[in-house]
Amino acid sequence: MNSTILLVEDSPDDVFFMKRAFRLAGIQAELQVAEDGEKALDYLAGNGVFGRRADFPRPDIVLLDLRLPRVPGFDVLKWMREQDAFHCVPVIVLTSSKEDSDMQQAYALGANSFLVKPSDANELAAMVRALVDYWLRFNAVPSPCTEALP
Repeated sequence: MNSTILLVEDSPDDVFFMKRAFRLAGIQAELQVAEDGEKALDYLAGNGVFGRRADFPRPDIVLLDLRLPRVPGFDVLKWMREQDAFHCVPVIVLTSSKEDSDMQQAYALGANSFLVKPSDANELAAMVRALVDYWLRFNAVPSPCTEALP
């Protein structure tokens, strides 16, 4: 599977556990990490150090935390949905929040899914496997959504 997943997560512990979950689930996709909302926007726009698409490809899925430094996850989601190049990219909110208001706002801004991070490593691996299978293996998107970015 030649897919790229952008994990937008500020917690080094959560990044470690996600990478571990990908290994446990046997997922071969490239996992790129943005440690805050500003870096996520730079990555997506191809700005600065992220300007070389060969090294930082357009993500096929974005896993987005909500509580981020610099630019909140909600603002990243809003920006993505305003860009023609990203309106079809699945954005899965992956958060510790169980707040109904967070869930409502995420869906209102265009999130495709809202998942609460499980604390168990096996559950996290199962969740990662299921979301990658669904969004990258079974989900179909129209051709304008799969065209390469400049």
